[in-house]
Amino acid sequence: MPLLIDTDLQAAVEDAAAHLYVWALKDIPQDLRDALKAAAARETSVPGQRVLNTILKNVEVADGENNLVCQDTGIAVYTCRVGEHFPLHPARIYEALRDGTARATIEHPLRSNAVHTITRENTGPNIGYRLPIVHWEFIKDWDGLDVKCVPKGSGSENMSFLKMCVPADGVTGIKKFVLESIVGAGGKPCPPGIVGVGIGGSADYAMYLAKEAIARPIGTRNSDPIVAELEDELMGLLNETGIGPMGLGGDVTVLNCHIEHADTHMTLNPVAVNYQCWAARRASAHIAADGTTDFDREA
Repeated sequence: MPLLIDTDLQAAVEDAAAHLYVWALKDIPQDLRDALKAAAARETSVPGQRVLNTILKNVEVADGENNLVCQDTGIAVYTCRVGEHFPLHPARIYEALRDGTARATIEHPLRSNAVHTITRENTGPNIGYRLPIVHWEFIKDWDGLDVKCVPKGSGSENMSFLKMCVPADGVTGIKKFVLESIVGAGGKPCPPGIVGVGIGGSADYAMYLAKEAIARPIGTRNSDPIVAELEDELMGLLNETGIGPMGLGGDVTVLNCHIEHADTHMTLNPVAVNYQCWAARRASAHIAADGTTDFDREA
């Protein structure tokens, strides 16, 4: 009997992954739609207005044709919050996410982007060695599973930056590095998008935090008021750069700036920047211990 429960539950997770990957690529969240409309309303440059109106038309056409918002289907990146009493081992959860990703790629079909990092040979339907990418968080006293899928295209992912600042650099050093990163990126990451900043922890964890930041609903603020104040300040500074939509100049360079942070060593100050393009795609599912699945558009 336990084996039957595990098998059924693994199938539910696989089904959820297959749905999430395609759903995220087709149907962008309402907070993103609202942010794009607001950006178009406040943009004063003619090229910027044209770009934003084209983006909004793109979203409208994708909705009407039930098609992808962007041709770059990216690689699937999942974040899993696993309850300690969820009756499926993480190894089986990963297997289900991998199988669901492959199914979605074949059944839709989606462009297969996965390649061997040295030979550049295609490794299959958006899966391969250590693909898809899965981040884990384990929750005590809970028997559920939350899965968030954030497809990451190469244009924005290529514009990722890390600097091991020194504590003496202070907040000024953090702001300077973020600004230099986004100015250097210019129009390459398809602005306006979301700038995610990860501060603290270690080098690898700072980048993970930056990616957590881009996956938050647009305009949400860090629960730490000091960090939230820095989010607001950076958003204002980034939009003063004049890079504008698609790098053609204008008032709106970013839709928002989100920061996630962790405490760190007294001699460290890692800062990571991860850019999410205007098509900031994400989709989530909540899976109960009995396999019941609830899909969440806005999480």
